[in-house]
Amino acid sequence: MAAPIGLLAIDAGSNAIRAVVARASSATEIREISAQRCPVRLGHYVFTQRRFDRLTLARSAQAFRHFRGLLDRYDVREYRAVATSAVREAVNRDTLIRRIYRQTGIRLEVISAAEEARLVRSAVLGSLPEGVSPELILDLGGGSLEISLMRGHDVERSLALPVGTVRLMETFGISGPITEDRMEVLQHHVLSMLRTIWPNPPHLSSALAVACGGNAEALARLAPAPRVCGKDALNLELLRERLWAILRLDVSGRIKAFGVRRDRAEVMGIAAIVFTTLGDWFKFPTLVVPGVGVREGILRDLALEHFGTAELREYQAKAVLEQARRLTERLHCEQRHAEHVRYLAASLFDQLAPVHGLPAELRLLLELAALLHDVGLVISTKSHHKHGEYLIRHAQIPGLSGAQQTLVACLVRYHSKSGPEPHHKLYASLGPRDRRIVRALSSLLRIAVGLDAEGTRVVHQVEVRIGRKTVRLRVHADPRAEVKLWAARRKAKWFEKEFSYRIHFSSV
Repeated sequence: MAAPIGLLAIDAGSNAIRAVVARASSATEIREISAQRCPVRLGHYVFTQRRFDRLTLARSAQAFRHFRGLLDRYDVREYRAVATSAVREAVNRDTLIRRIYRQTGIRLEVISAAEEARLVRSAVLGSLPEGVSPELILDLGGGSLEISLMRGHDVERSLALPVGTVRLMETFGISGPITEDRMEVLQHHVLSMLRTIWPNPPHLSSALAVACGGNAEALARLAPAPRVCGKDALNLELLRERLWAILRLDVSGRIKAFGVRRDRAEVMGIAAIVFTTLGDWFKFPTLVVPGVGVREGILRDLALEHFGTAELREYQAKAVLEQARRLTERLHCEQRHAEHVRYLAASLFDQLAPVHGLPAELRLLLELAALLHDVGLVISTKSHHKHGEYLIRHAQIPGLSGAQQTLVACLVRYHSKSGPEPHHKLYASLGPRDRRIVRALSSLLRIAVGLDAEGTRVVHQVEVRIGRKTVRLRVHADPRAEVKLWAARRKAKWFEKEFSYRIHFSSV
């Protein structure tokens, strides 16, 4: 039996920065042993001024110095620190990320709204009994509201709305009691967004709907419904009855009346308006509140990566590849060419393992880059490799971490034209290990692209023979393949430069 390991998940949200330490003894047996919360409001100023002020930067670094101590205190083996809406939107986010890394050694990863929603879905599904699946998952944070419409464990539709509680508070200048006029303005704002993106919402009066986030947990204590599957629940009809008891009070009054922290008291009235508005729109009377979120989703991922069986990891990889395929469809890429390059690149990775010496899990990143290498063509054929890098950096690919997505973006950039250079901004932001990964994988991707340079799929198979500082590639192809070998030979120079091996091509 594998020994238990310490895990740490950090969620730098818009209203607070939270961390949880857990001990995992298997992919599914995770026991939380410490939860920490630092009341640093990253959304302060960001949603109106688009940047962090000096005090927020200093307090954030202080919070992460505290979390750094958890790594040693609990003998943490694996961690992941993520940032969401506020950091995504701050123009000086790199200043925050660099300061945290310089002072603590912790790498803060800025994740997309889609990845944030995926982590929450994973946490919710893991918290409910087997066979129980919600039809709707709401995650209301300080910066955004993520909505996932589910069919079993599959996502039917997922979207993010910029109606987080801190964003609304700062945008509309709400600092005390909320008047009826101000309440109607907030309701209209939320409804106008819902009408625009979801004009014909599903009727969920009998559905199992779930709400995540600290506000949902606080409101479920004020307007409780009977527990569902052993979890707390929020009665929206009761919340409507008690709405004015919340809105009429100032912040100090809410702290005294409801026993909540100041930062929760400031936004709980806004959250109550959002939840009751959503209830009217989707027609659900009750929200199950399981008390999980991004952090629990991270812990599940970390445990799966460490303990998960090969079958589970393969299932996860297939899901990410499917997301990439959907992206290529939306961007009108040539599907058959992309799939063939993926097949060739994966084959080269496996057969050349004694030369490149890379971990097996990096094969997935190479396959993703192969599928996505031509996405930049949707913008222009000129410099399409650079356009591709930009598109991948900003795409939503659930299941892919920010660090992984950065590597894939670099691979797409270097599948053709010039190779990695120190002055290239994204490549320069990587550490030495990741730079080597980019150079190694891009050299394999270039050969695979060269073997199907015109998208005709005439190369059926590549057989590798490794000698002393030489690699022989026997290409199984039809007679039209000679021109493709010329293209592959030209692209092979990057592999030769990186590994000091000579490559010889021959057709069979």
